[in-house]
Amino acid sequence: MPPRIPLAQCLRATQTAPSIAARQFATTPAPAATSTITQRRRKHDPYAIAQAKARKAANLSRQQVLKKERTASLGDPVKGTETAFLRSFDTATPLKDNEHSLKTHLRVANGTPLEQDGEGGKRNFFLSADELRDTVEHSKQLSTPPADILDQDEYALSSTPEDRRQRLTEQQATAEEALRRIASLSLGNSEDRLKVNTQRCISTFGRHHTDNVLTRVTDPTTTIAVADAAKEEADEHVLPRIGKDTGSSEVQIAILTAKIRAVTAFLETRGTTDKMNKRNLRLLVHRRQKLLQYLRRKDRGGSRWQFCTEMLGLGEGTWRGEISL
Repeated sequence: MPPRIPLAQCLRATQTAPSIAARQFATTPAPAATSTITQRRRKHDPYAIAQAKARKAANLSRQQVLKKERTASLGDPVKGTETAFLRSFDTATPLKDNEHSLKTHLRVANGTPLEQDGEGGKRNFFLSADELRDTVEHSKQLSTPPADILDQDEYALSSTPEDRRQRLTEQQATAEEALRRIASLSLGNSEDRLKVNTQRCISTFGRHHTDNVLTRVTDPTTTIAVADAAKEEADEHVLPRIGKDTGSSEVQIAILTAKIRAVTAFLETRGTTDKMNKRNLRLLVHRRQKLLQYLRRKDRGGSRWQFCTEMLGLGEGTWRGEISL
């Protein structure tokens, strides 16, 4: 018969540790209970409710202020920042060298004009400066009577020959000024100004012109054309440029900016209910955004990107994020 083992020895562990003293009775409630009671009281306290609403309103107003500041720092996604070159789109007249910003002059080789204008300025009705000058001279010849008639001193004529010559000179000067104003693009329609602005964008931002004008960021004394000449000589597959550059990203961005400015001016004045042009404006802005993102990805920090954005006043708002009009 097997021996019997006591239950305390086989199943129960011996209690060697001293027993824990009993907790004394306390009259103060537990911290959790105190916080719960305080929260319940705050829900019904009108002063606490008013404070919470005031804090929420202050936070929401601060969020709106910060949002407006961030949006203002990015710039207008449609108009951008106002520059002298953008203002010249309204009259389609070329800028002088002293009207450009200092940053733009620093990126250009010394003594090189930024905007070429070999015809002495564009005119309305596709008139050149020579044609307008020839027209004025021809009109003077037609309006000037023969010398013997001007020198007549008859009794019926109350004025002297000197007075008649002076009056004729004033009339011809008035007619010449009238012809100049009629031929000015500032009095033309938006379509004629847009055609001239397109040619200006091609001649100003085209790489056939900017490569000989802009300098490298790393070497301000060397133009882009001189720096790329060695690479083109080493590469036999590079084809020379024929004619003017009309398809580069900078030219297309400048042309789209001129169109956007014309459409925006129309919508703000006479086309407030024109839904078709509002859609066209949205398409133009998004197309320019894609081109800006491409140019920034290919030439970020380069002279072409900086020259394009500075001349046209295009900030981060024109290419960063989603543009909603």
